[in-house]
Amino acid sequence: MTSIPNNQGYLLANVKVHLHNMHRRFLNTPERALEQAYKAVLKIKELEQEYYSGEKIETTSRKHTPYVTSCLHANLDKNLNIAKLRLTEFKASSFVLGNLTSHHLSQVKIVDEVLTRYAPTDISSTLVDTTKTTIKNGSDRAYPSTVNVRTESVADKTGAVPRSIGRTINRIKKDFNPQAEAEVLQQFRTSRTKTLIAVKFLVILIAVPLVTQQVSKHLLISPIVEHFRVTQSQVFLNYEMKEEAMRELQSFEEGLRFNNLITTSPALAPEVIEQEVKEKATELAQEYHQKSNSAISNVFADLIAVTAFIFVLLISKKQIIALKSFMDEIVYGLSDSAKAFIIILFTDIFVGFHSPHGWEVILEGISSHLGIAANRSAIFLFIATFPVILDTIFKYWIFRYLSRISPSAVATLRNMNE
Repeated sequence: MTSIPNNQGYLLANVKVHLHNMHRRFLNTPERALEQAYKAVLKIKELEQEYYSGEKIETTSRKHTPYVTSCLHANLDKNLNIAKLRLTEFKASSFVLGNLTSHHLSQVKIVDEVLTRYAPTDISSTLVDTTKTTIKNGSDRAYPSTVNVRTESVADKTGAVPRSIGRTINRIKKDFNPQAEAEVLQQFRTSRTKTLIAVKFLVILIAVPLVTQQVSKHLLISPIVEHFRVTQSQVFLNYEMKEEAMRELQSFEEGLRFNNLITTSPALAPEVIEQEVKEKATELAQEYHQKSNSAISNVFADLIAVTAFIFVLLISKKQIIALKSFMDEIVYGLSDSAKAFIIILFTDIFVGFHSPHGWEVILEGISSHLGIAANRSAIFLFIATFPVILDTIFKYWIFRYLSRISPSAVATLRNMNE
């Protein structure tokens, strides 16, 4: 009988905590919205500084190729939309909650400057004036003068007619535009150029490290290693190589003795068997000496390949932007079911129930490639920690980003997992 009141008290406490958290998040809405708008315009300023020497980003600029210009314009539009949306949210929430400070005013000024530069009309000067008035009066709540600002922002967002009807009318106008065919052709050419640049750069990213590793290993590093590591030097780099060679030699000797017992031909003398075993041992020593040389060469060749990969990234900033835009189009163009399928496939491969076996094979292969003895304790420790960290990152990405970009994909993912 006493468990029911206790359960009710526990539920009541949980409800109070959730309500308190929701209340705090609601009160922080103006600050959060303005901060996101401020970060968006800072990204626009970074693009201006890096690609246009601090000047306004132009859609018809000849400083860059048409594809790079289109990518920059796409980033500009994305950040402008974020800034406008969060600024509208700030207007509405500051009208209800107030709590404006001089720090808010400085951020609003910067947001207003950038949006005014890229908008045909002034979209936030009224907000700056209202903010100044609020701070001057020392009020914690915006006065009725902000009603006009809020009304204007809502009108800008919704319009006189529903947006779907407006989009339909604009599409009809675009279809009847005499330049529509030329615009579609230009868009197709831009898209084709973008795809070619992205695919070529992706091939370069894969081919350059591989070719660099192989060329540097066989033409530069291997001759140097073989010159300094003469045949009389240490044959085995680690005990695993030695044990593997001993197993091969033992298997060869047992095979000789077994064939000596089952064949009808004259039996081999023990001296002959011992001579053949010695020849096999010499052959194995040469073979594992070459493997040791190859492992040492792999270490230095891999370092050179990584350096070449980083160098390609440093000199290919424009291509990186093109590749990122290309990958974004591919990912965001997938259906919700395809997104969920790919996420489940990758998570099951890298952090699923059978993933430890795959990680073990990969780590042992890397150890053999570099000539390092596979430490079982280190491998098991890696398997016990890294997939867990990777799984946490996956879940955080789904919660933080995918739920905003594609909520239906998250719902499909949950249904498929269940």
